[in-house]
Amino acid sequence: MRRREFIALLGGAAAVWPLAARAQRPAMPVIGFLSTKAPDDTPNLLAAFRQGLKDTGFVEDQNVAIEYRFAHNQNERLPALVADLILRQVAVIVAPATPAATVAKAATGTIPIVFEIGGDPVQLGLVTRLDRPGGNVTGVTQLNIEVASKRLELLHELVPKAKVIGYMINPDYPENVELTEMEGAARNLGLELHVLNARTEHDFDKAFAKLAQLQAGGLLLGSSAFYVAKQEQLAALAVRHAVPAIFESRQFAIAGGLMSYGGSLTDAYRQAGVYAGRIAKGEKPSELPVLRGTKVELYINLKSAKALGLSVPAALQARADEMIE
Repeated sequence: MRRREFIALLGGAAAVWPLAARAQRPAMPVIGFLSTKAPDDTPNLLAAFRQGLKDTGFVEDQNVAIEYRFAHNQNERLPALVADLILRQVAVIVAPATPAATVAKAATGTIPIVFEIGGDPVQLGLVTRLDRPGGNVTGVTQLNIEVASKRLELLHELVPKAKVIGYMINPDYPENVELTEMEGAARNLGLELHVLNARTEHDFDKAFAKLAQLQAGGLLLGSSAFYVAKQEQLAALAVRHAVPAIFESRQFAIAGGLMSYGGSLTDAYRQAGVYAGRIAKGEKPSELPVLRGTKVELYINLKSAKALGLSVPAALQARADEMIE
């Protein structure tokens, strides 16, 4: 072979080698993230989810791709969003909040689904049992429904003279199974509990106006993904109307609400990320037990308490994870 022909052949082979190497690389798994919220609502929770993926060896845009779909707190958009993820043949769908999880389960029986919810997944029909879920669905639950009555006790402890308490719920939210338990807890504490339905932002002002009409001494916010997304607005309304209020999420207390008590959302999102990573590596959701959160956090806003003329008992301060000043 002539030297010129040999060099040409060698150069052609060198050009082919990178293409062949690229062809042999495994394609990055794609994870679908179906959220009821807007992209900027809870950046800390998205960071916790990515940390969970990282714990299993996945880093976004390096060896895993994430297709985000946000409903912007308009749950009627969820079916179309999950249909798009199915069309893109994602490896797993992560569905934080009950509305997203139920829509995803109804849409596919083959693509693995990882939920993150505050209620009972068996009662909600997402899985048949917690230890071996079966099917294509598993996930993480927080201790929000289980500790709902404890929130009422904490509010009563901080505002002992209040006899009328407002209980704002989203009637469209499946986790309202806690209502019966809450009414029983109110009776045991000698409290008069008034249910206030609020499914949209427009209902918030009406609910707070009703609180004033009832001369309520406190407000308990029920579990709802919509309320989580709007918790800063709800905290601002509580401050404006001088209402001692408690919710499940830390951000509510940071935004000016009096107290928050509930399962750790950041921990739950991180665990959901871990499960998504494990499934992307080949594990079956049917064999991954539903994880039940054990971490519960209490936050008290001292500045809000002072503005409301409340004194936080030393015993309650000692139990708090953080006193926000």
